[in-house]
Amino acid sequence: MKRDIPFFPYPQMFLAHEAELSQVVLDVLRRGAYILQRDLLEFEADLARYLGVKHAIGVADGTMGLLLGLMAAGIEAGDEVLVPSHTFVASAAAVHFAGATPVLVDCGRDHLMDPASAERAMTPRTRAIMPVHLNGRCTAMEPLLALAQREGLLIVEDACQALGARYQGRFAGTFGAFGAFSFYPAKTLGAFGDAGALVTDDDALAERVRLLRDHGRGPDGQVQLWGFNARLDNVQAAVLKFKLARYDQDVQRRREIAAQYHQRLKEVPGLLLPPGPEEDPRHFDVYQNYEIEAERRDALRAHLEAHGVRTILQWGGHTIHQFAKLGLRAEVPYTERMTGRFLMLPLHTALSDDDVAYICDRIVAFYAAS
Repeated sequence: MKRDIPFFPYPQMFLAHEAELSQVVLDVLRRGAYILQRDLLEFEADLARYLGVKHAIGVADGTMGLLLGLMAAGIEAGDEVLVPSHTFVASAAAVHFAGATPVLVDCGRDHLMDPASAERAMTPRTRAIMPVHLNGRCTAMEPLLALAQREGLLIVEDACQALGARYQGRFAGTFGAFGAFSFYPAKTLGAFGDAGALVTDDDALAERVRLLRDHGRGPDGQVQLWGFNARLDNVQAAVLKFKLARYDQDVQRRREIAAQYHQRLKEVPGLLLPPGPEEDPRHFDVYQNYEIEAERRDALRAHLEAHGVRTILQWGGHTIHQFAKLGLRAEVPYTERMTGRFLMLPLHTALSDDDVAYICDRIVAFYAAS
């Protein structure tokens, strides 16, 4: 029987915990606690404790986390920041609005920044490297850390898709000067609107970000520098605090689903899968997305759609170097080929084991027939 499997069931975010979340939101509203209240402070403390960092600072969204972090770290006009082309445009936009130039580099088979491409892209103006921990997998950081140390560069992490992902036991977002996270509704930890955070162990950077997110105002209300209205809304902070307490359970379910995909699809010719949960002990993946590469990608996608399975092409099927009006050039051959093959299958905690089996059956049947 044909099923109806959405790529992401947004109503289920609320309905799965309707009674509890209703009370969380109503409590905030009844107190009139809207901006920079205790719910935000408590969520920041919980997030810092979860990641083992000194500072977690709630901001309006992941993009602002990146921008404020870059500005606080001293990135400015004349600087270049290495960014993978295979990422959301916000990664490069943050560099641009900090006044610097994003320099695009290639990815590898894991769809993460290729260290060799990063090294080739360096110039005397290179100031920082921005690894982007995509799809819930932390970049293998040793070569990038070694490159940064040798060349005197900053590591600034876009961990917007990777809360809880670890490499060699260390959390994504905690390797460099700062890490930025997004809590967009479809993220592994999702708010009911835009939301984000920046984390760091650098006291001075944290102090500057707190000023930048609130119009440059210090605790005494005095404006100390030009800033933004980039605060994390207190209602969203309360929701995120509730969900963070249950986050490990959600990650475990995502890993179970990824394991089922891997087991069923790993022998299918024409597919390149992300690594399975137990394939590489250095990595702990949270599977924000399940992004594959597929031969006859568009035909497979149409086949799944005909059977009620919705898929998406990340960022509309384009990586940053392909947006001609941005004027960014790049030598990224793997990324270029990959964009004709990449596809994201549904992966969310509302999926049942039967749903996953149904999706896999349709994929196996498609390639068997061809």
